[in-house]
Amino acid sequence: MLELCRKPLMCFFSCGLGGGNYDDELLWDLELKPHTAGEYSIAVVQANSSLEDQAQVFTSPFATLVGVYDGHGGPEASRFITNHLFSFIHMFSAEDGGLSEQVIKKAFSATEEEFLRMVKQSWISQPHIASVGSCCILGAISNDVLYVANLGDSRAVLGRKAFGGNEVSCGHNVVAERLSTDHNVGVEEVRKEVEALHPDDDYVVVNANGVWRIKGIIQVSRSIGDVYLKKPEFDNKSIMFQQCVSPVPLKRAVMTAEPSILTRKLKAEDLFLIFASDGLWEQLTDKEAVEIVSRSPRKGIAKRLVRAALEAVAKKKEMRYKDLKKIEKGVRRHFHDDITVIVIYLDHSQNSVNGSRPRHQGIYDSVNAPVDIYSINADR
Repeated sequence: MLELCRKPLMCFFSCGLGGGNYDDELLWDLELKPHTAGEYSIAVVQANSSLEDQAQVFTSPFATLVGVYDGHGGPEASRFITNHLFSFIHMFSAEDGGLSEQVIKKAFSATEEEFLRMVKQSWISQPHIASVGSCCILGAISNDVLYVANLGDSRAVLGRKAFGGNEVSCGHNVVAERLSTDHNVGVEEVRKEVEALHPDDDYVVVNANGVWRIKGIIQVSRSIGDVYLKKPEFDNKSIMFQQCVSPVPLKRAVMTAEPSILTRKLKAEDLFLIFASDGLWEQLTDKEAVEIVSRSPRKGIAKRLVRAALEAVAKKKEMRYKDLKKIEKGVRRHFHDDITVIVIYLDHSQNSVNGSRPRHQGIYDSVNAPVDIYSINADR
């Protein structure tokens, strides 16, 4: 049976806040920590007035869990997922005798149901809560099996050794392989999927100012939350129709919380994983990100990816990077989104092939990125 945690799950909210970055008051990072199968690094840069990205890592001798949650409409949904998803995975793993795709689906469903329950309780006093949602990407490693579950357009990318032949490496003979599906109607395949599910609604996906959006509002087709686009009873005119290009009432859900799940047996050629919110992927390609990781020292690697994304932003805006770092939160959202990056090195994939023991034994640890970067750094 998979044992995820012997410590209380409340440790998620108090451990691992020892990062900080003094040349950018909106950047926080954790340079390098061990997990059972290797090492990992986290970095977050805040652009919104309230940080809408959240991230967490949990490690034990039996499993490593990674979560990146990219909120929209506010921070409530991403913070809610941080408080619930890993707990449900732990509970269902214990009930079912181990981690599996079914356990992960049940955990996503339970998190969505709990969020809906909270919305029902809060909607009258806080009507905006019905329009808050979050993308979510989860990585789970247990017994040398990797699970990647995704809602929305956060992304997981694998860096692995090239097999040769026609493969194009990113440098050092490392190939970028995307492991998640972007649930974004800007992708034609996703747009057609949504339209096929709603043949009686000509306005389920519309092009607003050159950008495809569901009901003219949102680009992602899957999320936790966004209850007003899933439950007609929360189709509040004050929330929806003021934003909606088409005045077509919601008849049934136009979004879902059903994750896409990939299961992969880890191999010796699998070197590292990059989990990141779309703030990173708006600035760097999969190949560029993998190349940076493959060519750089491990320590501080997540911050190095964030910095590469910020330098790309500065170049696009024809400004200096050091000037971009001075822009305050809120205003900074006009330049880039919140960006969260977690890099997971997969040393154990090689050790297990050779029959040796994992590098790090007996680890129980949990790390949450700060709820607000500015407040954490301002207190130092």
